[in-house]
Amino acid sequence: MMPKRIGLLAALAALPAALLTVAVSTPVFAADPPAYQIDLAPLNDSGSTGTALLSLRGNALTVWIKSEGLVPGQPSAQHLHGSTDGHDFQCPDDGDDTNGDGILDNTEATVHYGDINISLTESGGTDAGSGLAVDRMPVADAQGKVSYKRTITVGQDVVEQIKDLHIVQHGVDRNDNGKYDFEGAGKSELDPKLPQEATAPTNCGVVKGAAVGSVPIGGVETGGGTESRTSAGAVTGATGAAVVAAAGVLALMRRRMVPVPAAVVTKTGDAA
Repeated sequence: MMPKRIGLLAALAALPAALLTVAVSTPVFAADPPAYQIDLAPLNDSGSTGTALLSLRGNALTVWIKSEGLVPGQPSAQHLHGSTDGHDFQCPDDGDDTNGDGILDNTEATVHYGDINISLTESGGTDAGSGLAVDRMPVADAQGKVSYKRTITVGQDVVEQIKDLHIVQHGVDRNDNGKYDFEGAGKSELDPKLPQEATAPTNCGVVKGAAVGSVPIGGVETGGGTESRTSAGAVTGATGAAVVAAAGVLALMRRRMVPVPAAVVTKTGDAA
């Protein structure tokens, strides 16, 4: 038995200490709230890009957004769009301008990214009814940047299907005059009191890995099977492979009743 023990311990010693900490202290996965990254890509030739992070702790959803390329000094309506019933909505592209007027309006885009689920206002309500509450939406600074953070209480459906939701920011300056006006693209199809420039999408991004296990819009749903869902927060790449390897070694050690050396065990409570 001694050679086998030495071999297992040697395998553990070959793994980075940080990965051993994660693999040994399995409660770290359960204790840390899952986080999902979203990269925002431009729509309507806006050049607007950004990064968002969604973090869940129970039913508390914290949303961070940092974006740029927005219209300076103008409000940017922003939302979590999509479905919580397992359907896979995705971001549109400028080729989805079905009426050919040169601007992808929100009605054309909604076919692809779905209805508003949560309005990402700075204060007050966050339901779909606040979708056009531009007075409570963040305003881009003089450089066209928006920095946003808010924690929102959400329903269990959002918790379970967060990977199927995605972020859209709205507001373009089609005639390059530094403001939203009716001369740029006429009235909004959502509210004739607002210019189309104020409601047209400027960027969109889906949760990384969001399409895995979801039912594509337009696809056929069939019964009789168990739908497989993969978390977007799964560990990937070389780090994930090393963690899996560490977990496998530890499982083998447990089966063979080999004690884990105290030097490689880090208590969960000691984590920063």
